[in-house]
Amino acid sequence: MAYPSPAFREDRSDVLHAAIRELHFGLLVTRGADGFATSYLPWELDAERGPHGTLVGHLARYNPQWRVPEGGAEALAVFQGPHAYVSPSWYPGKRDDPRQVPTWDYLAVEARGTLVTFDDESKLHALLTRLVDRNEAGREHRWYVTDAPDGYVREQMRYIVGIELRIESLVGRYKLSQNRDAADQEGARAGLAAAPTERERDLAKAIAVTQLERRDR
Repeated sequence: MAYPSPAFREDRSDVLHAAIRELHFGLLVTRGADGFATSYLPWELDAERGPHGTLVGHLARYNPQWRVPEGGAEALAVFQGPHAYVSPSWYPGKRDDPRQVPTWDYLAVEARGTLVTFDDESKLHALLTRLVDRNEAGREHRWYVTDAPDGYVREQMRYIVGIELRIESLVGRYKLSQNRDAADQEGARAGLAAAPTERERDLAKAIAVTQLERRDR
């Protein structure tokens, strides 16, 4: 991870696993003979498989990114959380010291490891069912995999390939104004909480979590 400032680094597996489950949708990056390849896809996390867990997803069969060597290939999955511009006008400290500049706060998780594929029909069907159940949960008129004819579902499964990323390194970058004093961090949180977009307000909630941890130290 570029620019691994200790102030913003997050290494707690439970925190990072929770973020992956919430963000759910991530960027897969691999590098082959033809250079870098990228795909954006939803992931399921099996936290119990391996020291850092295993990400499970699927790619379209026409997507050449799934074609990895028999032993797997090095890969990276990136999950991007809320991010936003932070105005120095929100810092109370600027009244005493005008030497303040804007910055950008954000939340991101990177999972590195070995990417392998699987074609087992029952395993792939179970993955698709979990993905649907997660995303349909809570809907008044939700859809079930069994709502479609089983033969049709099985036929469509021929066009996808299951993938697993066995996580060997899991690290987060939580740049949430922790490098500011408590008053300035609160200023950033309050400014974002009053901002017009949901993304900015979600970032304010993330800052609030770090404020609680800061007080508990």
